[in-house]
Amino acid sequence: MGLTTVMPVQAQWDRIHTSTAISGVLGVLNESIESAERKKAMEIKAQEKAQYEQTFKDAMTEAKDFEQNEKWEDALEKYEEAAKLNCKYGYTDQRQITRKINGLYVKAGREDDGPGVLNNAKTILPDYSGYRYMRENPVYVNKKETSTKIVRVACSDKETRLEMETEGIYANDAGRIKGATYIKGNKGGKLTLVGVENITLAPAWTYIPWPYQKLRFVLIFPPLPDNATEFDLIEPSSSWQFKDIKCK
Repeated sequence: MGLTTVMPVQAQWDRIHTSTAISGVLGVLNESIESAERKKAMEIKAQEKAQYEQTFKDAMTEAKDFEQNEKWEDALEKYEEAAKLNCKYGYTDQRQITRKINGLYVKAGREDDGPGVLNNAKTILPDYSGYRYMRENPVYVNKKETSTKIVRVACSDKETRLEMETEGIYANDAGRIKGATYIKGNKGGKLTLVGVENITLAPAWTYIPWPYQKLRFVLIFPPLPDNATEFDLIEPSSSWQFKDIKCK
């Protein structure tokens, strides 16, 4: 939606200048109120940050103690408690806590907890010899979707397999794929999604618990023609517009 600017002629200004002046005063007053509200909210946030800082420090200390004593489940619980506070108030670099949490998932025996970051390894096949073409980190064009990338393309006579990776930006970030997502090669027509791994189809969501965690997932499509050398991946009505993906 564009902005339209109307320049009143002098006669119009003479007729409406009083109401315009009043509107201007009210606008300044509203801005002053909003500014005061923002300032108050910032003060409250600062007070809360100071209030919970010791709780955060205690959780981190306890987590490290549990980790040293190889009490993995307890350590994970405390790191996640600290992560919740850190995501809200920003006491330290969240990447450090996320790395600890990721490392403890396996040690605590949580690696099979449903689709999500815990099942990333299951999206990598032990053998790709059944595919006629396989390319890791293929070249493609996407100027909008910076948090998601294609890590592998594999083409066979039965399917086109796209292994992808996306990184969480916020706590409890979430992703899903529309069933109408499709690929279209430089040879052949449109091929609509037929399967997914480690991610859900809309309207359901797959959640990424913490910022900087990476979710790996797979999109499966019908086979591209053997003479196709590149293709586009399109999710309708979204920023998913991966173009010119090289498959040979």
